[in-house]
Amino acid sequence: MSNFTSEIDFNPQYIKETMYSTGRYSYEDTMSSLICENPSMLLVLSRFAITLGQGDKTIDEVCVAHGVDTYTFLSVVNLLVTDTLPDDQNKVLPLSLLKYLEKSHEYFISYRLPDIRRKLSDALCDTTAVISKVIMDYFDEYVKGVKEHMGYEETVVFPYVRKICGDDTELNKYHIDIFKDHHDNIDELLSELKDIIIKYYPAGINFSMSDALFDIYSCSEDLALHAKVEDMLLVPAVKNIELSHKR
Repeated sequence: MSNFTSEIDFNPQYIKETMYSTGRYSYEDTMSSLICENPSMLLVLSRFAITLGQGDKTIDEVCVAHGVDTYTFLSVVNLLVTDTLPDDQNKVLPLSLLKYLEKSHEYFISYRLPDIRRKLSDALCDTTAVISKVIMDYFDEYVKGVKEHMGYEETVVFPYVRKICGDDTELNKYHIDIFKDHHDNIDELLSELKDIIIKYYPAGINFSMSDALFDIYSCSEDLALHAKVEDMLLVPAVKNIELSHKR
């Protein structure tokens, strides 16, 4: 029994293989199987700056090759795929999460939302000017809110996380609970836009509008998952660091 216990305590490979015993994906799963079984994880790869073409390499091998903390990567994957939290929140690296979140912001602001706007504009060509203006104004107002929301994170929250991870112990001016208490769900207004289009879009069959509406649904879900990573991974990880500074 003592030999078995000793092997568990000091065998790094055993620790890796059992770290995510309650989750679906672990260090030794191949990155290709993760993507083939969950195509939406392609977005996670791009936000961690992980490229395709990795053959049959394991998740751990790919993460190490790209300078990504494997535990943090798996924490995001298992949260999004299986709704499983990491076994040890202290091992989630906030700075690694920041890279993921900043890339997510870039994706939404620079690519996803402008692409949806273009599709919406094209789809509204056959409607009245009034209907078109109402929908486009609503969308533009929503995008403005998203930019303000993400701008606050990039100018206040993320710099604070970097400071505290750098052993800055001045916690009197800001703490992560301020962000947590005021973290609104930016996907909600997009859901309202979906309802407006579904209920009041007057034109007949329109493949362009169906395509735009599908993208709005997809973006809304993606934004909700983005917020989930912040609330369930970033906030607890930073809170652990705050507590360690107070001891």
